[in-house]
Amino acid sequence: MRGMGNMQNMMKQMQKMQKKMAEAQEQLGEEKIEGTAGGGMVTVVVSGHKEILDVIIKEEVVDPEDVEMLQDLVLAATNDALKKADELTNSTMGQFTKGLNLPGMF
Repeated sequence: MRGMGNMQNMMKQMQKMQKKMAEAQEQLGEEKIEGTAGGGMVTVVVSGHKEILDVIIKEEVVDPEDVEMLQDLVLAATNDALKKADELTNSTMGQFTKGLNLPGMF
């Protein structure tokens, strides 16, 4: 019968962990992460869930003769923001997988 008590205790611990993971996921969605390019000429803001929230382009970088540069800056700023969002997700959610040996979970 002692094994049953351990199993119930383990299930309670898993439920607590699931609740904390859900709370952490919710908090991630509320985070705003900025990525920039061109020395701050282009800024892209994403949520912790990798949704693009805002794109800010400084007027002086808009050159009708060089649209490709602006496209490259927007792309670079977006990738920078998404990379930072991934890093935040890994550091936030990684606390739940430490020691579980579940590679690639987050």
